[in-house]
Amino acid sequence: MTRTDVPSATRPGLRDQAARYALLPLRIFLGVTFVYAGLDKLTDSAFLSASGPGSIGELMHGVRDTSAIPALVDWALLSPVGFAVVLAIGELLVGLGVLAGLLTRIAATGGALISLSLWLTVSWQVSPYYYGNDLIYLMAWIPMILAGAPYLSLDSLIRSRRSRRTA
Repeated sequence: MTRTDVPSATRPGLRDQAARYALLPLRIFLGVTFVYAGLDKLTDSAFLSASGPGSIGELMHGVRDTSAIPALVDWALLSPVGFAVVLAIGELLVGLGVLAGLLTRIAATGGALISLSLWLTVSWQVSPYYYGNDLIYLMAWIPMILAGAPYLSLDSLIRSRRSRRTA
């Protein structure tokens, strides 16, 4: 049976293809953004300082009294440089995982948790709320948590290899 012999209702069309790959632009955007954010933090010596202009310490002290959860900021301030390194490595791993589509739902959950913690601390005081970018990132992670990376991903490659073994 050739493609023209298949009834149009069962033939995959442009709309079906678009739906199939709808999350790919979001996945690429979030992955690249988080890889960039992690690398930017890891290579910024000013950011990786406990104090001084542009440091994680200065940032945390600046948002402490306006955050939704000051105790979270206090916890980060116990070791601001350690916190900054963990945050940067977390962003890097989340970004790489989402880009590769490896353990995508887990990586997306990590991204959502990072975005949630930044929203509740760093961008909580932004008014009106929709000017703050961390809440938007949090919402952008939700489709990735729900759907994962079903196409063009290591997750889908692993799934297809497993199904071939069991068949």
